[in-house]
Amino acid sequence: MVRELRKEDRYANVASQLPHKVVIGLGANSPGVWGTPAETIAHALAEMRRARIDVVAVSPLYATAPVGSARQSSYVNAVALLDTSLSPEALLRAVKAIERRSGRRGGRPWGPRTLDIDIIDYKGQIRFWRRGRAAFAEPGARPLTLPHPLAHERAFVLRPLIDLAPDWRHPVLGKSARELWRQAPKRGQGAVIERL
Repeated sequence: MVRELRKEDRYANVASQLPHKVVIGLGANSPGVWGTPAETIAHALAEMRRARIDVVAVSPLYATAPVGSARQSSYVNAVALLDTSLSPEALLRAVKAIERRSGRRGGRPWGPRTLDIDIIDYKGQIRFWRRGRAAFAEPGARPLTLPHPLAHERAFVLRPLIDLAPDWRHPVLGKSARELWRQAPKRGQGAVIERL
């Protein structure tokens, strides 16, 4: 079951832990072997726990407009806070293995997904950013860029992140989740439709 953080616990428990934790984004818009997109996200979080990755907190789920092809179903998105001793590369391998077990196969960039898991922030580490911009922001094969090269522009990441950790600060840009949300597009691709 997806465990949401109670509103009164958000600031006291999460904000103080953020510099030592990992923030991930989860999304799905196609049914898979684990069920509906919402069921798949819950199952993926359980898989992480089985892999000894501690899921500290999970945002509410949001329905969001797809990015890419217009002929896709809406996505279900969430953000989770993790505690792990895995290196960034080992964590990436672990979440990609979970994606494969969910039934995800290769496909076109920004196409339909049974599950998509992205590392948004790994304990504040910065990799492959230059002059305030990600060196690798295009889809496809690229080195692990930290923080995620596009998370600060994506409403479907920022809205659930505000519920989980509104005072999270982008390691490169220095802006909080709230500040980034105010600047994010509210319509079109990736827009938040509703809280589920």
